[in-house]
Amino acid sequence: MESSPLISIGLPISLFIIMIGIGMTLTARDFHQVTVKPAGLILGSITQILLMPAIAFALAWALALPPAMAVGLVIIAACPGGTTSNLFTMLARGNVALSIVLTISASLITIMTLPVFANYALQLYYGAQQEIALPFVRTVLMLSAIVLLPVAIGMTIKALRPAFAGRAEGFVSIFGGLVLVLLVVGIVYGVRDRIFDLMAQAGPATIALNLFGIALGFLSAKLVGLGKREGLAIATELGIKNGTLGLMVTLTLMHSNEMSVPSAIYGVIMFPIGFMLVAYGRRVVKQGEATGTYEDRLNPT
Repeated sequence: MESSPLISIGLPISLFIIMIGIGMTLTARDFHQVTVKPAGLILGSITQILLMPAIAFALAWALALPPAMAVGLVIIAACPGGTTSNLFTMLARGNVALSIVLTISASLITIMTLPVFANYALQLYYGAQQEIALPFVRTVLMLSAIVLLPVAIGMTIKALRPAFAGRAEGFVSIFGGLVLVLLVVGIVYGVRDRIFDLMAQAGPATIALNLFGIALGFLSAKLVGLGKREGLAIATELGIKNGTLGLMVTLTLMHSNEMSVPSAIYGVIMFPIGFMLVAYGRRVVKQGEATGTYEDRLNPT
């Protein structure tokens, strides 16, 4: 389950560069609209923090999962979206500002909620409880270094050199796509000897969790009247999760290889499904729509 140096070192550097590029597509007004009209933020947070774990409990019951698999599924469901969800949202022409705010807010809230769900699952499936504490300072610093800082750098470049930022957007999309492809290959290669066994153990449950999450994102966004780009952002946040956090909890804090299987499998299957989201988003959202603000779409002229 351990990452290769290419992933553990190369991925953070690549994500930093990508997040600078994403920042070059944003303005302060984009974030202002997310907070002034917070329907997307509230909806995305509720579905991410509360409904996804509920779906995991339901799937564990419906599929009669073994206790270790059930606890592991609840843990990955309770994890927030990862930073790669921001990249997928950009490639799919979703609302990137909403995606970034959801990633940050859900990650911070998860520090409190993930231990609650994990301990409840342990009590439910094992009749035992284990104290789980996520490192608050480390999580905040990680989010700041990988999300906030490079996005701020990118937004500064856009404000000072808008023409350069516009030319760089295409490069960032291509570079981001290549990084994601290499990441998928790296993850699959890392578990190549056990990929079929792992898929047999947790594949159906993790695939169902991913698809239910994406469907929940689109459906809930439509029900409250949000636009296509907001729906894409929420669906992507629910589908592209922080699998690394799930592995850290199960392997480092709970010392269970079996419980880590759902997080490992989810970390593999979410990428091809994410590429399908990108293809769908680029088909339904035109380039002009992708550059308009949330307010512009709510009040078309």
